[in-house]
Amino acid sequence: MKLTKKSHACVRLEKDGRTLVIDPGGFSEQDAALGADAILITHEHPDHFDEFRLRAAMENNPAAGIWTLRSVADRISAAFPGRVHTVGHGDTFTAAGFDVQVHGELHAVIHPDIPRITNVGYLIDGGRVFHPGDALTVPGRPVETLMLPVMAPWNKISEVIDYVREVRPQRAYDVHDALLTDLARPIYDRQIGALGGTDHQRLTPGASTEI
Repeated sequence: MKLTKKSHACVRLEKDGRTLVIDPGGFSEQDAALGADAILITHEHPDHFDEFRLRAAMENNPAAGIWTLRSVADRISAAFPGRVHTVGHGDTFTAAGFDVQVHGELHAVIHPDIPRITNVGYLIDGGRVFHPGDALTVPGRPVETLMLPVMAPWNKISEVIDYVREVRPQRAYDVHDALLTDLARPIYDRQIGALGGTDHQRLTPGASTEI
């Protein structure tokens, strides 16, 4: 499986000539979802869900589909009849040849005064990849590659480190990193790498690796 990091929270997975894209939001490249056979959206925040990018991808590939939670599906189903699939915690499905399990229900707490929205994570191909969206969801299954949300208004580095320790993946790649400055990156790399207990790596946007 080929994993390509796009800007911020978006990743592309390619296998057997088919492409799965997760969270092509407003902080990602305009063409982040182009060429996708299937698109997964974790929640409604604009850095994860962007209608322009989805429309471009769906028009580019008339056979492409979107899998997402109800709060997003309700906003886009009319634009793409029959091509938007609503999923929730505990669901399993196959998209573009990838087996997907849905884990989680709520976005992490930003502040107690801000109502929490729904959020789901996606476990791909039995644990080869897990993308939690905006939450520190532990899927309760072995994870080979964790897409690790390293910097957000809702987390701090001690929580990120403890999350890696709890999931215990074979490796972790940074996502949710568009707001992390180059000055801070070595600090995050050093502390997560030293304390997380796993192989912590970072891909620049557009870079790929085989997993």
